[in-house]
Amino acid sequence: MDFKLTRIAPTPSGFLHLGNLYSFLVTKALSEKSGAKILLRIDDLDRDRYRTEFVQDIFDTLDFMEIGYDQGPKTVQEFEQDWSQIHKITSYLDALEQIRERKLVFACDCTRKKIQQLDSSGYYLGHCQVRNIPLERNETCWRMDTFDTDFIHLNTCTEGKKSYVLPEDSAFFIVRKKDKLPAYHLTSLIDDVTYGVDLVVRGNDLLGSTLDQKILANGLDLKSFEDATFHHHQLLKGPKNKKLSKSEGANSIQFLRKEGKKPSDIYQILGEMIGSKEMLQDFESFKTHLAL
Repeated sequence: MDFKLTRIAPTPSGFLHLGNLYSFLVTKALSEKSGAKILLRIDDLDRDRYRTEFVQDIFDTLDFMEIGYDQGPKTVQEFEQDWSQIHKITSYLDALEQIRERKLVFACDCTRKKIQQLDSSGYYLGHCQVRNIPLERNETCWRMDTFDTDFIHLNTCTEGKKSYVLPEDSAFFIVRKKDKLPAYHLTSLIDDVTYGVDLVVRGNDLLGSTLDQKILANGLDLKSFEDATFHHHQLLKGPKNKKLSKSEGANSIQFLRKEGKKPSDIYQILGEMIGSKEMLQDFESFKTHLAL
């Protein structure tokens, strides 16, 4: 493996938990193995959930666990002044205009309740595609037309090139929200292309997001993202095999720090959660367990 740049891309919508940390550490391990530098890229366009204390928690967690990075902000002030996605809004809007001109989207005014009523699965199955709602009508989002999507090919770190069929819960994904702001799939894609990211590390729960972004990259002729390599790692599960959430304070790195836990204690907790036969105490033992 030989890559130029990977990224750590947290969202400041809560205090980071053990699952976030696990993803950061897998990214660090792959960066060391491949020679890729690490970019810290904070996805903050969801301003309703944004809090400066959550941004500070990102820096505190990376510092506490000694996870260095090569590009990106070092403080909250530096982030807000120079790195926030707010400063990149023009590039997102330009991409949305290209999508519109290429007729890759349709407007949708469905609520979650209506989507549930239309199909008991809760998945949106393209109901508005034939309704011809004007794209500029208020209270409508833009959805990508994925009706004719064929196999989607991904370059992976560990299994070479793989092909996927788009799952129902990833079809007709939103690229512009009802408030007219660009959605996550588009902003994340544009940022990765802008910075030159060629190795993307994510949890298995975000495989659908990767497939959606590959479709979007193809529609916008963003070849660098189409050629990028991906690694989707296992998810850490909490009690009752539930996915970890930022709302669960006991799993937050901040909570563990305040309890007096040291990095070695947190590695041990991670080792137990991922079923390591050997006790993990530091990053080197973590890397050995991953065997990437």
